[in-house]
Amino acid sequence: MTAAPEVGEERLRRWRMVLGADSAESTGCTLAGRDVAMDGALTALYGGGKKPGGRGGNERSAGLGASAPSVARWLGDIRTYFPSSVVQIMQRDAIDRLGLSALLLEPEMLEAVEPDVHLVGTLLSLSKAMPETTKETARAVVRKVVEDLEKRLATRTRATLTGALDRSARISRPRHRDIDWDRTIRANLKNYLPEHRTIVPERLIGYGRAAQSVKKDVILCIDQSGSMAASVVHASVFGAVLASMRTLATRLVVFDTAVVDLTDQLDDPVDVLFGVQLGGGTDINRALAYCQSKITRPADTVVVLISDLYEGGIRDEMIKRVAAMKASGVQFVTLLALSDEGAPAYDRDHAAALGALGAPAFACTPDLFPEVMAAAIEKRPLPIPDSEVSA
Repeated sequence: MTAAPEVGEERLRRWRMVLGADSAESTGCTLAGRDVAMDGALTALYGGGKKPGGRGGNERSAGLGASAPSVARWLGDIRTYFPSSVVQIMQRDAIDRLGLSALLLEPEMLEAVEPDVHLVGTLLSLSKAMPETTKETARAVVRKVVEDLEKRLATRTRATLTGALDRSARISRPRHRDIDWDRTIRANLKNYLPEHRTIVPERLIGYGRAAQSVKKDVILCIDQSGSMAASVVHASVFGAVLASMRTLATRLVVFDTAVVDLTDQLDDPVDVLFGVQLGGGTDINRALAYCQSKITRPADTVVVLISDLYEGGIRDEMIKRVAAMKASGVQFVTLLALSDEGAPAYDRDHAAALGALGAPAFACTPDLFPEVMAAAIEKRPLPIPDSEVSA
């Protein structure tokens, strides 16, 4: 069976867009209208000319140019012709391939970009070099991304963790709306009356209602090395969400070779992010030593280490410190990443050592994080994706 003519034409059109102008003759496809503008935007970034040394002598080379006005126009064009997800990829490629980071220090450039987590990471890495005229625009870009993440994640996180906290304090004389019917039925099966086809619930089991007092302490310990940029953004948003819950006492600590406690800024995750200095070395042991010094209720504490585990400090001391925290009753969670991008490169020896202590290291998506935290609060096995376990 042959493909319908329109299907074949669309396939050729797509190949022509992918391969660039040099493929016009081989594909037999001529672009028109909107396709011409889209092709121009692609060619400006990925090039269309022949470059010696490329495979087949036809490797695309970039040709966007470096003037702020032309880049701003190009950013406007790609937002017109491509969906947001594609725009974000093209922006990222433009920054990486063409070295446009310096142009992001100009307010008019920031106003033209499509905000996303990766752009926030780039801005944070440039924050120390950012002129005063750009800082407010940069904060507005970061705030938009943060607010979008909060809308996506906050409600489900609060609901999931509130349920976990309630279930950690069951009561035997619950109000009707607090009855755990599943557990109540199972506890009263011996009281089943066949003639009436019913169970007499002599014993009611319910969820404990969340009190106003703090039930659990949470410490987020975040590696701020450059490779962890997306994780830092997500962790800062989650930190602010957790800090808004009265039954949790949340502390947020970031580290490289130094340790910075940003807990007092958790009411605004944008302030947290601009307090981060991406890049530098890594001293996980020093960071965990600081976190350990802040633990006053080990049995009611959850420590979340977010790091690729490339330790520049004392490796054996780091492992011993995690073992000591776990022995004292702390629930210790190790996340190689907190992002939608899967596990980064990480130190497998350290991951295996932590796994042997009962703190398996795995990559966690933002959507899974509430379930991971709920399991840690209830002291249940963590919902680790099978493909991500490092033990």
